[in-house]
Amino acid sequence: MPTILENFETLHPSSKQLAKRAASVFPSGVTHDARAFEPFPIYVERAVGSRKWDVDGNELVDYIGGHGALLLGHNRPEVVEAISGALNRGTHFGSSHDLEVEWGEQVLKMVPCGERVRFTSSGTEATMMALRLARAYTGRERVVKLDDHFHGWHDLVVGKLQPDDQHPHSVGVPEGFYDALTIIPAGDTDALAEALSDRDVAAVILEPTGAHWGTTPIASSYLHEMRHLTESTGTLMVMDEVITGFRMAPGGAQERYEITPDLSTHAKILAGGLPGGCITGRADIIGMLDMRDADTDWNNEHRISHQGTFNANPASAAAGLTALKIIEDGDPVRRADAAAAAISRELNALFKSESVPGSAWAVSSMWHLNLGYDAPMPSDTEWDATEQPLGISEELMRPLRWALFNHGVDLMGNGGMVSSEHGDSEVSDTVDAFRSAIGDLRAENLLS
Repeated sequence: MPTILENFETLHPSSKQLAKRAASVFPSGVTHDARAFEPFPIYVERAVGSRKWDVDGNELVDYIGGHGALLLGHNRPEVVEAISGALNRGTHFGSSHDLEVEWGEQVLKMVPCGERVRFTSSGTEATMMALRLARAYTGRERVVKLDDHFHGWHDLVVGKLQPDDQHPHSVGVPEGFYDALTIIPAGDTDALAEALSDRDVAAVILEPTGAHWGTTPIASSYLHEMRHLTESTGTLMVMDEVITGFRMAPGGAQERYEITPDLSTHAKILAGGLPGGCITGRADIIGMLDMRDADTDWNNEHRISHQGTFNANPASAAAGLTALKIIEDGDPVRRADAAAAAISRELNALFKSESVPGSAWAVSSMWHLNLGYDAPMPSDTEWDATEQPLGISEELMRPLRWALFNHGVDLMGNGGMVSSEHGDSEVSDTVDAFRSAIGDLRAENLLS
């Protein structure tokens, strides 16, 4: 009988060939670290709604969703039509245009903290700009981030705590670069208060659902306490909503949790599936980008300069504007949330009935998985255990994904991003795929 891996390789010969070609072109054969996969990644031919088809014709229920960018699913007709119309006008004017104004107005209409906005080309650029704005506005240099929270790949925020080392570190970043960065444990209010006590911190930046889109959840009460502590110490609160923005509510996590940060960063859903990011928030802070007529001192010595060839390009503006208008009434959010909740409940029912050591949980339209240990199950869908989830055990990660690929499901890490196009059939197909994958893993003595 073929093994899980043998079945994976048999089902994906064309992906294997493309991966072989890519290996001589790209580092590790990929253009994004998360797409690296052994023995080779799959290559996709096309995608519609909640599903995609690889180059070998295999159909997959998709839980990557453009790395979280596709709340409306793949190839939403209205968005595709808007992009087509924009392309007919021109891909890049090198000038301002009406679509960028309408897009910006829509962002300010939906994001609670938004008073003014500046577009970028990515989420990394947005978080980089947020921290620069915070430093310029406060006159302080120090930044506080939470352990393991992800804010892109620019130098300051890629630092990680090493075992027995209180200083962050990342290969390729100059020695001493992190002197103005403090990393604290997520959810620890005392550690946050201590970090802010000297009143030398420009900003605290965080993922509002916890590290890696909620893989390690944090309580909303901690966010409220952070808002109090930052306000009382003159520190800016930067909510990184690159993933949660427009997903957890039309106004993002800040709307859902009723917390108004000083600044928030956005990308992914913001641009309707095309490249694009933004920084929005208080007008006086965003005003650090303003150019002032006849004020040479301000323009040369105080304001932040900002360029970006593809900022608010017409195609991204058209896609983003159209997507946000669809999302504005909240129906896509509710539909995606309901599907993620159903997946979590149905997987937990499966795990109970099959005596599988694991559990699933969801926050908004993002669901996560524990597997390989006796993890607590949530009382409903959101994680409410006192202990932190451990995710999928390392020895199961690849075999599980191979098995799920074999049965028609593509995960994102230890769970998935759900779109408004995921419904009953996707939930059913996903549970069936897990049932088959569990059988495959047990047949190879990989799962108890």
